[in-house]
Amino acid sequence: MASGDQMAEIGEPGDMEEVNEAPGLDDGSSLKSTMERNRKTQPVGPVKEKKLGMMKQLRESMKRVGERSPLASNNKGSKDRPYSDQGGDSIDPEVTSLTHQLPPPHSPSLSAGSPVASPLKSPGEFFQRKEGEEIAEDSPPSQKKDSRTHSGLSAGSPVGSPLKSPVGFFQRKEGGEIAEDSPPSQKKHSRTHSDSSTIGDSLLKKGASIRRSLRLVGNKKDKTLKQEPLQPVTEIMVEEKREREESVEIKESYILPEIPLTPLSVMQINELIKTEVLEEAHLNLLSLRQEFQRERDECTEEASPMELAKKEKDLSILYRAMQEKVKEIVRNSNSLPSRNKELLMHVARVIQEEEKREAEPGLGDWRGAWREAVSEGVEETLKRVPLDRPEQNPSWLAIHLGLLGKAIVEDLEKVKGELQGSYPPSFNVFSTYMSCYHGAVSQHLNTLQQQVTDLKDYYVLLDWIINSYESEKIMSSPSLRPEMEAEKTGLSLEEGFLDQLKGKYCMRAKEDMRASLDKILELENEDIWIKKQAPETDDEHFLNSEIHMDIWTKVKSNAVNSKRIDVNLEMRVVCSCLEELEQFPKRFETKLRYCCNSVENPSLWADYQITYINSFTALKEHMEGYRESCPTQVDHLSREVDGLVHRLVQGLEDKFKNDVRPYLRRMMTRKWLSTDEDFQQLYSSTEKLTHRCLQMKSPYAQTFWSRLHYYVVKEYVSQLMKNNYSCKNRKHDKAATKMRGQWDKLKDLFEEMTTHDWLHRVGDHLSNIIGETNKRDIKNHLKLLVADYPDISKKHLSAVLYFRGLMRGRERQVILQRLTELKRELGTAGNIGDNRRALFSDMQVTVTNTDCLADIPLFCILPDR
Repeated sequence: MASGDQMAEIGEPGDMEEVNEAPGLDDGSSLKSTMERNRKTQPVGPVKEKKLGMMKQLRESMKRVGERSPLASNNKGSKDRPYSDQGGDSIDPEVTSLTHQLPPPHSPSLSAGSPVASPLKSPGEFFQRKEGEEIAEDSPPSQKKDSRTHSGLSAGSPVGSPLKSPVGFFQRKEGGEIAEDSPPSQKKHSRTHSDSSTIGDSLLKKGASIRRSLRLVGNKKDKTLKQEPLQPVTEIMVEEKREREESVEIKESYILPEIPLTPLSVMQINELIKTEVLEEAHLNLLSLRQEFQRERDECTEEASPMELAKKEKDLSILYRAMQEKVKEIVRNSNSLPSRNKELLMHVARVIQEEEKREAEPGLGDWRGAWREAVSEGVEETLKRVPLDRPEQNPSWLAIHLGLLGKAIVEDLEKVKGELQGSYPPSFNVFSTYMSCYHGAVSQHLNTLQQQVTDLKDYYVLLDWIINSYESEKIMSSPSLRPEMEAEKTGLSLEEGFLDQLKGKYCMRAKEDMRASLDKILELENEDIWIKKQAPETDDEHFLNSEIHMDIWTKVKSNAVNSKRIDVNLEMRVVCSCLEELEQFPKRFETKLRYCCNSVENPSLWADYQITYINSFTALKEHMEGYRESCPTQVDHLSREVDGLVHRLVQGLEDKFKNDVRPYLRRMMTRKWLSTDEDFQQLYSSTEKLTHRCLQMKSPYAQTFWSRLHYYVVKEYVSQLMKNNYSCKNRKHDKAATKMRGQWDKLKDLFEEMTTHDWLHRVGDHLSNIIGETNKRDIKNHLKLLVADYPDISKKHLSAVLYFRGLMRGRERQVILQRLTELKRELGTAGNIGDNRRALFSDMQVTVTNTDCLADIPLFCILPDR
């Protein structure tokens, strides 16, 4: 045996690299490539699938003896053979020869999940010493630890391995015998090759001699010797290896291994199924089934019906266990992809073989069970996606659907890159997983929609179903091509599910619209009305409230979001919002009156009225944009808005009339003639309202101001018709002058905004008649008066003449007769002329008959000529 120093010297990875780099060594490159290859095949995990190639070689040797199962060491049919028959004479003392002849394929007979001890963790560990000897001081710590812990199979392994590592192969206890805890196969080998220790010694000596020949053996005291680590495998080499592995396809056809003539016991077969040694288990299960069929067909008297029934029951139980294990493997295959390739190949072969034997006793639809397992695995994947409750996170659904899409893509990428190559083409693996995902996701969405209550969550759900699921984010992801191009990308939703979801979305949008309108009213009351806050003005100096913008923004956002989902859904949502908005003007008016009745400042009250006239006028303009898609709803809303604006304008007008009515009543009286106080009050009130009308938007501003203009003119002139005062002693001239001055002021006040400019001339005509000094010349002013105001009557003219002081007499009758003639000539006799310019017809005349000649025909009064 080699000494501890020799083991340490040979076992250093850095030294092995130096050997490879030494010039003049013939097999240096071979040794280096061997170590590189050994390192490639070693996974990161401490005990998972290390150097399975050596076990494969030994297992092939054991199979030639007749052993088919990892449990074959307990088989009665196993026999001892010379070591040379198992390939023992092929082992060369050279390290390079030993490693070159060991290929790295996995053993299908091993459990995919069983931990297997590595036969070679590092080059130094290859020559691990047996118990009782110390490891060299310069060995790596992990090497020292492994030397104390490695003995036989790792704990928990259900399958016995005849070889744990090259050292274990030659491991001997004191006295030259194999250790008691060694596997049975190892004990058999000890009987045929008792001198195996010489091979180990030769290997150790060979390694030590190589190091000494290159002068690479350092003194223990020499601490300056540096070990360079082995070069890691490059990404290119890993990628090339992955491409080679992926390029291997599982063929549709296969050759069934020889079925054992004598099956294992039921317990052994069941143990193989539990440990996922499917190939061995299935072959023995087929052997058991053939045995049962032979015994049943023979039906000899010696055959016990009870035994047949028991065997049939055992067969059924084993088949059920096999199918459940197959489903378990398939169900978990995408979550544990590292063991899939070979294990799933055995699953596929079991299913294929059972499909060929459907007529024989066994279980039914194996392919259907496989699809069911795939579907269950997909459902488990979806259940693992985190899902918060709505009260925990307002964005619970958006977050969940985002993670759900990511999980779907990642899972299908594994199916495409790993699982698809583990089955024969007839399984249509990718298509099956796609179909299962469509169905499972549809059921999952149906469950989710029952928890949705908010509008935003309805939108998120619809947007994910219609826009995200089939997009490049999920099912059309570039990483799933080209397989995805031939597949259906849509969900398998229940009939009417999407329409039902859209209907709920529209209903919730309507409810949400009502809640938003209530909130707008509440904010307006709290921020403006209760605080008696003056309204703000916009950039164009119009009184403005943000109500119309809040409402329009809400409708617009609903429309835009719905359009992203479906154009038809946009129309339905907008119509729902407009239907709810149709009721808002009346609700707003009721709330406004209730809150603003307590406003004592008339100017502030008027500002509120004008502000909301502007706001609802703007709202109507915004909603006109939806007339094409929702004409009926827009018409109804327009009527409601127009009604509200009209009532707001009417409120302003009524307030103004109530304010100026006392001043107008004192016009054309003795007091009026002597003082300007009442007219100044009338003018001041009208002027203030004029300035406010400048802050009102068109078209209501001009309409309102024209109506005020008409009212003031009519009421001013109407005071002449009441016969309250008659100018005597030539006071008519003073009255005419005063009337003309006041009329000019009123005309200037209304001239800028009014559309009734035809009212401006009435004051001049009446002032000329009242101020005319010669009574006979009064009739000369009638032609223009009748032309501009054809609705004037004899009663109206009589009242004007009364105010002038012409209450009776022949001249008065001549003037009235001239009016009749002019009206006849102009064709306005018996009617008021143009209805759009009716002024005097709206005035009532107080009749005061002071003329005794009023009823005498004119020809009796006029002198003979």
